[in-house]
Amino acid sequence: MACTHIIGTGSYAPSRVITNHELEKRVDTSDSWIRERTGIQERRQAAPDEATSDMAVHAARRALDMAGVAPEELDLIVVGTITADMPMPSCAAFVQAKLGARRAFAFDVGAACAGSLYAMSVADQFIRSGQVRKALVIGAELLSRVVNPDDRNTCILFGDGAGAMVLSPGDDAERGILSTHLHSDGGLAELITIPGGGSRTPMTEEAVRARLNTLHMNGREVFRFAVRALVESTQEALATHGLVPGQVDHVIAHQANARILDAALERLEIPRDKCWLNLHKYGNTSSASLPMTLDEAHRAGKLQRGQVIAMMAIGAGMTWGSAVVRW
Repeated sequence: MACTHIIGTGSYAPSRVITNHELEKRVDTSDSWIRERTGIQERRQAAPDEATSDMAVHAARRALDMAGVAPEELDLIVVGTITADMPMPSCAAFVQAKLGARRAFAFDVGAACAGSLYAMSVADQFIRSGQVRKALVIGAELLSRVVNPDDRNTCILFGDGAGAMVLSPGDDAERGILSTHLHSDGGLAELITIPGGGSRTPMTEEAVRARLNTLHMNGREVFRFAVRALVESTQEALATHGLVPGQVDHVIAHQANARILDAALERLEIPRDKCWLNLHKYGNTSSASLPMTLDEAHRAGKLQRGQVIAMMAIGAGMTWGSAVVRW
């Protein structure tokens, strides 16, 4: 069976830059403290009139242009996001309309920071089944609108952005997305939540005053779990194809925290210079992180035909996973 190929990539970051020094004026933190603990120097913030679907469309158009695919050729659009334009309908519905992709069926995947990896896996299965020929996968998040600006544990971490991939079947079974490996543990759901706004805690004035409409995170426990989960899922993916970490040419990872990545890479015995890093300038962009990183590495000419790429991501839920791609 032919593998699904990634034939186009694209990304988008808003123009507004929020530096660590700017955050020093808002909360009890410092540039040196943020850099040391996260590796982040700055992050991007969407314009007031910009929605998640707007960012997604910018990234999608770049990916479609690279792939030489017109929106009308798309059969499927999957958007990984937890910050859609509104609770209903899906962000993907707005993306489909704005692109003019009338043939495509469209839906969202809610796996937080692992959203684009989940979305890629879903699209891959549709392509392998023969139901889809051209798929657009997007990770897009507008996290600046769900982060408590007074919480120094979270406001320093997150940024806005979008990344996209165009997928299609290829005729080379040795190249493309070799496999994806997804996992979840709902027993850890309380580690990262936005408590308000759902059926459990409807949005009220009291809920807003209590900041239940913003992100809450147990950073220490997330760190501990993330390193172990990323390592184990990456080992699982490589072993499926008889590969060892030493055969990995590039790591394309969701970038939540530089220390998490360093710890995972050290345990995998993969040199840090094989992992494309942009956390310092974008912060944690959640589901957008992995496809934004892939696009940057691709456009920089780092990804060469036949090279082995290990992908990994982890998000709220807890959700996590990995993939192996031969470029």
